[in-house]
Amino acid sequence: MFTRNVIVLLTMLAVGACSSMKNRESDEQVLARYMDNAGEPIDRFSYLGRFDSWRALSRDKVAVWTGINDVYLLTVDTPCNNLQFTSSIGLTNSTGTVTRGFDSVLIGNDERCRINEIRKIDYKKVREIERAGG
Repeated sequence: MFTRNVIVLLTMLAVGACSSMKNRESDEQVLARYMDNAGEPIDRFSYLGRFDSWRALSRDKVAVWTGINDVYLLTVDTPCNNLQFTSSIGLTNSTGTVTRGFDSVLIGNDERCRINEIRKIDYKKVREIERAGG
């Protein structure tokens, strides 16, 4: 009886995991939508020492939310070996500004990935597209 219950439980967990994975977009899909709604490269953005959220989208691209609709797509120098696998990041900055070519994404205690491109994402438009199912 115990073995049967364990098998049923494991089957339910596997089916649940598969169905939730179908609903989550791949990093490639999200990156494509962000790139479609990204402005021209900029040199810097204001940063007050914290960000609301972030998401690694590839080996060299990370989206950083500094406010509800303030999202920046950062491209870093490669290799940035642990960007897609880290559980936390930081940003260097000078007097409240993150600057392309000067500042870095910090990963763990020892990896610095220099930012070589910054693009502001039109996140309101991205959310409209997501709500419309696209």
